[in-house]
Amino acid sequence: MTGWTPDQPILEIENLSISFFTRLREIPAVMDFSTRVMAGEAMGLVGESGCGKSTVALGVMRDLGRTGRITGGRIRFKGQDLATMSEADLRRIRGSQIAMIYQEPMASLNPAMKVGAQLAEVPMIHEGMDRARAWELAAKMVADVRLPDPERILQSYPHQLSGGQQQRIVIAMALMSKPALLILDEPTTALDVTVEAGIVDLIKELGRTTGTAMLFISHNLGLVLDVCDRICVMYSGEAVETGRIEEVFDRMRHPYTQALFRSIPLPGADKSARPLVPIPGNFPLPHERPQGCNFGPRCDYFREGVCDAPEGIAMDPVAGDEGHASRCARMAEINWSAPPAANVAQTRAALGETVLQVTDLRKYYDVSSGMFGTGTRRVVKANETLSFSARKGETLAIVGESGCGKSTFAKVLMGLETASAGEISLFGARVEGTPIEQRPTEMVSGVQMIFQNPFDTLNPSMTVGRQIIRALEVFGQGASDAEREARMLELLDLVRLPRAFATRMPRQLSGGQKQRVGIARAFAGGAKVVVADEPVSALDVSVQAAVTGLLTDIQRENGTTLLFISHDLSLVRYLSDRVAVMYLGHVVEMGATDQVFAPPYHPYTEALLSAVPIADTRVTRKRIVLEGDIPSAIDPPPGCPFQTRCRWKSKVPGGICETEVPPLRDLAPGHAIRCHLGPEELARMEPVITSGAPADQARIV
Repeated sequence: MTGWTPDQPILEIENLSISFFTRLREIPAVMDFSTRVMAGEAMGLVGESGCGKSTVALGVMRDLGRTGRITGGRIRFKGQDLATMSEADLRRIRGSQIAMIYQEPMASLNPAMKVGAQLAEVPMIHEGMDRARAWELAAKMVADVRLPDPERILQSYPHQLSGGQQQRIVIAMALMSKPALLILDEPTTALDVTVEAGIVDLIKELGRTTGTAMLFISHNLGLVLDVCDRICVMYSGEAVETGRIEEVFDRMRHPYTQALFRSIPLPGADKSARPLVPIPGNFPLPHERPQGCNFGPRCDYFREGVCDAPEGIAMDPVAGDEGHASRCARMAEINWSAPPAANVAQTRAALGETVLQVTDLRKYYDVSSGMFGTGTRRVVKANETLSFSARKGETLAIVGESGCGKSTFAKVLMGLETASAGEISLFGARVEGTPIEQRPTEMVSGVQMIFQNPFDTLNPSMTVGRQIIRALEVFGQGASDAEREARMLELLDLVRLPRAFATRMPRQLSGGQKQRVGIARAFAGGAKVVVADEPVSALDVSVQAAVTGLLTDIQRENGTTLLFISHDLSLVRYLSDRVAVMYLGHVVEMGATDQVFAPPYHPYTEALLSAVPIADTRVTRKRIVLEGDIPSAIDPPPGCPFQTRCRWKSKVPGGICETEVPPLRDLAPGHAIRCHLGPEELARMEPVITSGAPADQARIV
């Protein structure tokens, strides 16, 4: 680009404002936003849903749709203003010099085209490359993103690849023309932590080797710490804090940044001793922003006459930190090292009798290799000899990668599937062979489920109150409509929602509020066991803190047993009393949370822990990136289910890992692993996660 030199920013955004125009009003989405990204640098954009992160990215791509418009400021790419560029010029640089990777890989792939054809068309369109050379380049790029057997991958259709493989293909496609700027919008949200770790390492390596500038959008602060050099925190359309990663993480100078860190389970957080502190209030709608500081109504440090200045709050530099700035009028007055006032210790829920006992549970599915039920019959071994128990008032976490059998077990427990073998004793009654329609009402109401996506679990045509009352009717609660109405209002109180919400429709609620309605409905029949299947993964971190706090409060009051299915091991460590680690249908490790998170581990647990991004600069992790995907449950490997990906296999003599399934053996009281490693090797295991601070001291944020 004319006039640009390599010592200047690849991307420079100055005072950018973007609005969307409806028939009723102009809705400002981004206001006075500024940042810049140099060659080889990664800039992280973080904040809650609706803060404007993706709108900034779409503004850079000039892809704001018919209603979106840049209303102020400039976006310069290599010195040239993108806002004044013609459509023809934009088409030339999109996909070649500027590329974007979206959250859902299948949204970027054509299901009707083979992967190779989709990759090859990028240089053919943008560089006029002939097909043979483009195909060679595609094969090289597939190898560069660490996918095995490039020729097979190129001849595959997208649906024949796993989620992690699809995302690597999207990354390869974005890099085919060696772009100067790569925009990544939540590129790993839908992936397992082990796959995410591989993608993160790949992204970092690409930045080092190609000099590509990156704009990395995420709500995961730990992931941003892993990937980025600098960070920009956004709130309600504005940048509120920016600077180098270490400066913002260790010397944060905006109340919203501080509140975000208090909402996530950093090392040292504990649901009883050091509970998370959710951000009070709700995110403001774009047309209802307050005067002055947008964060003012939710801020503990708000001062009238200072924080609500009509001229707004300026972005000021932080003394002593070059490039570190904050949009806070009281930045110099606040004691940033003071502990949070709301961080009040809670008593742990008392554990009672065993309410759930699972013994040698198996769930197999018969599938056919042919169309219309013809062909060879094969067996999918979704669950293999699961054995564990759960007590009243206990939180048992079930963790593992997608396809390990977590949700299949939940379906069998709920009665949505029946077991192939083994036993499930629930409240003293055998239920493994009883489908839900044959279970008594009191048992159905006693075991309920909270689903991952609150948006899909509510009827859009029924009010909140009516949906809860309907659950009460199904569970036979209340002798009259008046009693059910009163109980519905009590349930809204239980989940900390205003009673006025009874007349609202789901579309009028935020994601966190919808999940609270789902929780209220789950407890409508007095549930004693609740299966929470990724209940907060679709929510912002501040809302996650509120919902997990609500679940622990309800558990403490009602003695509820919580089966918490999750891939977020930081949240599992914070919330659970015991952990079951699953791999390919097997429980490979079981124990108290402290036992599972400290060596000796099962080799799979070790790899899972090493992959968890942690938003703390003092924490170091041993990187153990697993190669390959979980083997198919139709054709599992012989011997140990994990042996095809295990880095410890060579330590076991005689090749026993490849021939015999290891027994579940005790390492300590209550702690068992399914592994052939001997005591000497297990004793040599080192911690995967270490902290530079004393073990009992968590950073005050």
